[in-house]
Amino acid sequence: MKDFSIEAYTLGGKHRYSAKNVIRPTNFMYHDQTAKRVAVIGDFNDWHPDAHLMRHTPEGGWFLQIPLSHGHHHYLFLIDGHKRVMDPRAQGVVRNELNEKVSLIAVS
Repeated sequence: MKDFSIEAYTLGGKHRYSAKNVIRPTNFMYHDQTAKRVAVIGDFNDWHPDAHLMRHTPEGGWFLQIPLSHGHHHYLFLIDGHKRVMDPRAQGVVRNELNEKVSLIAVS
């Protein structure tokens, strides 16, 4: 049996809990019956248009669950490969490094 050390579990210890290491399944939903393709682009995938393609639902909406780390994330929906749309259900709105408005989600 290994020796227990309280120092390993305190500030700076190697076994200390950190919310930064927590991954949470995060749901994204978008409603557009005319869209042919919808993707979630954001700081969590380097704004790559093919990284997180959403699934079309029978009700005419789009859905995707993405595992995200603890923290605040900026994102948009990319419709049909060219139209960038903010999430009307977003937790907030912020400006990115180009001073453009983007959606905000907080994961905890």
